[in-house]
Amino acid sequence: MLKGGMAMHKLFILVSLFIYSTFGFSMHIAEGFLPISWSLFWYALMLPFVMIGIRKISSLFEKDKRNLISISFVTGFVFVLSALKIPSVTGSCSHPTGVGFGAAIYGPFVTSVIGTVVLLFQALLLAHGGITTLGANAFSMAIVGGIVGYSTFRLLKKLKAKDSFSIFSAAFLADFSTYVVTSLQLALAFPSKEGGILGSFLKFGSVFIVTQIPLAIFEGILSIFAYRFLLQYLNQNVESVVIKHEN
Repeated sequence: MLKGGMAMHKLFILVSLFIYSTFGFSMHIAEGFLPISWSLFWYALMLPFVMIGIRKISSLFEKDKRNLISISFVTGFVFVLSALKIPSVTGSCSHPTGVGFGAAIYGPFVTSVIGTVVLLFQALLLAHGGITTLGANAFSMAIVGGIVGYSTFRLLKKLKAKDSFSIFSAAFLADFSTYVVTSLQLALAFPSKEGGILGSFLKFGSVFIVTQIPLAIFEGILSIFAYRFLLQYLNQNVESVVIKHEN
């Protein structure tokens, strides 16, 4: 228990060093980068998921106080990983997300709240991203990433895959899907004069993919360690937690 805690503590310190070494770059889609019409559109899609997630979190706290500890851990994990960023397309950047790990444990609705809160705090405190682009960033990372991560984890568990492979795959695909959606968001807002939306989508996606595949692999590996640490700390089966929370 103590050794696992020390290892995770050192891991978070290491990742934090990367955060401050890249502090100058904005988080995901930058403040004011999207036209206001698209900003409002993504807010409208994001809000229903967050509202449902808030109710689910309230219910979880009432059922078991230990959920406060585990949700706090997941939130910290998402905050640290999503603040590690590499400049990519103009007005955006590449970074791990952490939502695949969270969604595997608590499902996509709870993760939508966690991811949105993380993005909000980063916008307000670290000047990463922004309020006008919060809806778009939350939709791609916290919602789509959460749905993909959760679905991947549940499918692989039904197929009797090992926990480590299930968590790695959930984290990898959640991360990768976030940038597919981000590429689409940018393409919709800024279609190419020659290729239109598809041309822009392929252009943005080709830039993201260079940095995102290595980052997704890194996130998958880190998520395995985080999963094992949380298992050890709570002394319970994470799969049963997911089933209990989502049924």
